[in-house]
Amino acid sequence: MTETNNSSPEYDVEIPSREQLLSLVTERPKPVPFDDFISHFKLDDERQQVGLKRRLRAMERDGQLVYNKANSYGLPERMQLIRGRIIGHRDGFGFCQPDEGGKDIFIPHHQMYSVLHGDKVLIKPAGTDNRGRQEGRVVRVVEPRNNDIVGRYFVEDNIGIVVPDDSRVSQDILIPDNDNMGARHGQLVVVSITRRPNRRTSPIGKVTEVMGDHMAPGMEIEIAIREHDIPNEWPEGIDEELAQYSEEVPKEAYAGRVDLRDLPLITIDGEDSRDFDDAVCALPEDKGWRLWVAIADVSYYVKPGTQLDNEAVNRGNSVYFPNNVVPMLPEKLSNGLCSLNPNVDRLCMVAEIEVGPRGKLKQSKFYPAVMNSHARLTYNKVKQILDGDKELREQYKDVISNIEELHNVYKALAAVRKRRSAIEFDTQETRFIFNAQRKIERIEPVKRHVAHKIIEECMIAANVVTARFIEDDDDVNALFRVHEAPADERLTNFRAFLAELGLSLSGGDSPTPTDYGKLLEEVKDRPDHELIETMLLRSMQQAVYQPQNEGHFGLALKSYSHFTSPIRRYPDLILHRAIKSILRKKEGSEEGLSGAWSYSDKQLDDLGVHCSMTERRADDATRQVDEWLKCEFMLDHIGMEFEGVVSSVTNFGLFVRLNDYQIDGLVHISNLGDDYYQYDNQKGMLIGENTRTIYRLGDNVKVRVKTVDLDERKIDLELINAESPTGKQRKNNSGKTERKRQQKGNSKPRSGKPRKRSKNKASSSNKGSNKS
Repeated sequence: MTETNNSSPEYDVEIPSREQLLSLVTERPKPVPFDDFISHFKLDDERQQVGLKRRLRAMERDGQLVYNKANSYGLPERMQLIRGRIIGHRDGFGFCQPDEGGKDIFIPHHQMYSVLHGDKVLIKPAGTDNRGRQEGRVVRVVEPRNNDIVGRYFVEDNIGIVVPDDSRVSQDILIPDNDNMGARHGQLVVVSITRRPNRRTSPIGKVTEVMGDHMAPGMEIEIAIREHDIPNEWPEGIDEELAQYSEEVPKEAYAGRVDLRDLPLITIDGEDSRDFDDAVCALPEDKGWRLWVAIADVSYYVKPGTQLDNEAVNRGNSVYFPNNVVPMLPEKLSNGLCSLNPNVDRLCMVAEIEVGPRGKLKQSKFYPAVMNSHARLTYNKVKQILDGDKELREQYKDVISNIEELHNVYKALAAVRKRRSAIEFDTQETRFIFNAQRKIERIEPVKRHVAHKIIEECMIAANVVTARFIEDDDDVNALFRVHEAPADERLTNFRAFLAELGLSLSGGDSPTPTDYGKLLEEVKDRPDHELIETMLLRSMQQAVYQPQNEGHFGLALKSYSHFTSPIRRYPDLILHRAIKSILRKKEGSEEGLSGAWSYSDKQLDDLGVHCSMTERRADDATRQVDEWLKCEFMLDHIGMEFEGVVSSVTNFGLFVRLNDYQIDGLVHISNLGDDYYQYDNQKGMLIGENTRTIYRLGDNVKVRVKTVDLDERKIDLELINAESPTGKQRKNNSGKTERKRQQKGNSKPRSGKPRKRSKNKASSSNKGSNKS
């Protein structure tokens, strides 16, 4: 049936549109029987009645209407039905995330039998559970999850079973003998569901791809890509569009552009970076500086409506895994024409900014240009140059002045950042070092120094002036990077955590970035400062993309956008097109502004939601890979002892972050010694009933690695002893006796059976952080 008019091409008869049907149901005080539709719209032809029935079923399937037991059609909202997405939990229950926003609704075990994680459903609120959570009953699946399931294939009593790798899918999937594609016991496979689960039977599926052995190098990335439905194959037509571009900038592209090839622009990136989308230059001027931030002009090559653009929207952003990347754009662009490689001409969009002697951003202007990078520098080289390395200073003597002025600009901008009380974190990041077999050789800290901060401040300056530029135009809009103040519940929990450490956060119910800044300054010399910063980060809301500017709380800025990475973030590409659109309107010329585009409000709303989702999707996928790699690494450390700090307290135990590797593991409550422990939710601590021993956030502990479960991505620890932040030592009975060293390969099912789903245990992951 077509939805664009009232006729059905199949029957060549007139039937009401969805809008007309919804209007009738809305007007009626009660649900509408099928015969009432027929009489109201005078559908006498039998073909019209068949077409109507099919359209009503389609609307029912899409959740627009509900067919009730009285054989009538009603509106979901009038029946107190809520449409949302199912979020499964490893312990069998789940939640419904409402499409309209608001708190998730708890779905008990017995309601989860007939749904899968990712399904779109209609649910009916059904009171509250014993923990005060809103509970729901699944009424109907309106849109089954559309992505396949990755899992391990097992044969048990001659029956093929796939145990999903994603623990949010709690049902095992039955595989008929002729649908296993020859998969061997224990191999990873991709499964398509052929019969959905119900209250009495498990789902049935067929294997569509045999991925390989469980421990094969790189398998963790393949799993994450599929589980999170990350697009990683280029659709047909992309190669034809790319074929129009050579390896060099097209001659016609130079017209109308400012020639900056003599300006000593340089790129500063990591040692292993392959795409360079930003270049910078600073020259002294009137006691201040003139700062150029040149960004690859992706909008010239990727035009709206093309296959390249459609796929860039679909991906939303590049996804960076350890030693691997799923790019937003094909390599010919991301590592070629849109990468500001040294000593080659490249097209760019430029933010030229006047920076005052005290770091104030004064006048700024934007324009398309052509540039030629004078040097490809790394963060470490820049630091060494600033530290006086004679060899490097000689090698890069032509750009030394630029580097030193960039350093001066940074110091002025950093002073402004401090005055406005932007929240600055100094959390420890790590990176994996792989051997030739792509196994982790070691985990080492990432040292962030002045060179990183130089580029960060330059990029923030460009993002600020760009946001202001968009705000000043009444006709053209783009996406802003919005970071709202912490929500009430998170703020309350954070204050409770601080109180246990003898700390407090000023600002009452509405703390400002200044209040957070004071706290960070107060704790910077404490041994548990990293933990406090982590908890502060968790108290923050997640930054999003939206066309309504509501400021950036973390950076303490009234206006902020993302201008600096159109190679890897679609919102930046949207912004470049908007800038060109404004310039075209002001200058009345098309020269140099190819790719200009102005979006409607509806388009921007939809793109903001989509790009925020793809960013979260990428974060979840990379976090999953990190968890798996950390667990694989810790397999070689079973039985070893480590110092750590309690990073989280739950009703089932303590999460401990190992100091050496910044890896989290779980000390289950059963491994805390000879006592019964009760969880104090308000204070975030476990308290022994008899000994009154207390375990809380920030405790320094000594632990032993007990087991590692690759399937569940969990590291189990046992406590040897603990020390509170006040220095009082607490000996644990379980630490008095040496445990036998555990065997490797704990993740394998015993007797060839699928793993059991553990109860009350959560993944040993680092909790998510917000990005600026």
